[in-house]
Amino acid sequence: MLQVDNKNQTNELENNNVTLIHLAPCPQILPALKERVDLFVPARENLEYVALQLSQLRILEGGHQMPLECEARYKIAILVPYRNRFKNLCWFLLNLHPFLTKQKLDYTIFIIEQFSESSSKEDDGRFNRGKLLNIGYTEALKLSDFDCFFFHDVDLLPMNNGNIYSCPDQPRHLAVAVDKYNNKLPYGQYFGGVVGMSRTHFKLINGFSNIFWGWGGEDDDLYYRTTFHRLNITRYPPKVASYHSLSHPRQKVNPHRYKLLETKFIRFKSDGLNSLNYEIKSIKKLPLYTHILVDMVDRFKDANYRK
Repeated sequence: MLQVDNKNQTNELENNNVTLIHLAPCPQILPALKERVDLFVPARENLEYVALQLSQLRILEGGHQMPLECEARYKIAILVPYRNRFKNLCWFLLNLHPFLTKQKLDYTIFIIEQFSESSSKEDDGRFNRGKLLNIGYTEALKLSDFDCFFFHDVDLLPMNNGNIYSCPDQPRHLAVAVDKYNNKLPYGQYFGGVVGMSRTHFKLINGFSNIFWGWGGEDDDLYYRTTFHRLNITRYPPKVASYHSLSHPRQKVNPHRYKLLETKFIRFKSDGLNSLNYEIKSIKKLPLYTHILVDMVDRFKDANYRK
């Protein structure tokens, strides 16, 4: 946005001599908001309808949003691993954009989709959440200089406006009280669902493991990587860090997850951001998000993966 001196408006415009507005930083403590989030239910589950419902937010291309009245303190990437969850995606976008916009954040939503060669909706290959998030982190940094990242499941919707998605000083676990887990941690070391981490810390721990194919294990591995590097995992109180879990078909379980976790301490340096192997099929800046379609390349060749 530009501002000109009214006295010399004509001359300054002719000389292209304009003064940039220097916005004040956005407040770290936001004005009081209604505590509980009212969920929006999409009347039609298609992206055109969702975009129409969110048109008043003035979301920029690629799912980028930023405040106009103040300068956001951080640039934030929301990374969402995805495959065959279109209904969940519509709900997620319809609810997360308004939630984050209220927080005066400069953020971009990335949907990182695992490519399937199968023409059917069901792929014999198992989903690799950790590797998709590593790819999202790597590709997002090629597009912008993000300060921190939120690794976010598409089926989780925040239910409290006090659950602030600001860049944390230490890794933050946000999905503390999920309704499907009776609003409490399923176990003390649970580190899944939604996690926020600075770019520096995620690089320090070498990201997620790439070898957890199927449901389970990659979030536990991330927990051990984080604590191994003497980082302190922080959590908001359960009342604040509450989430609604959307229904979806259950993923194929990784039968080797416990055995793989036995090797956690010897893999940290060699299995992660520095060992990625993938092929980008396309990157598109869509109205509500940036879509990254990726071929995992080694999904059937990884020596640690067994059907």
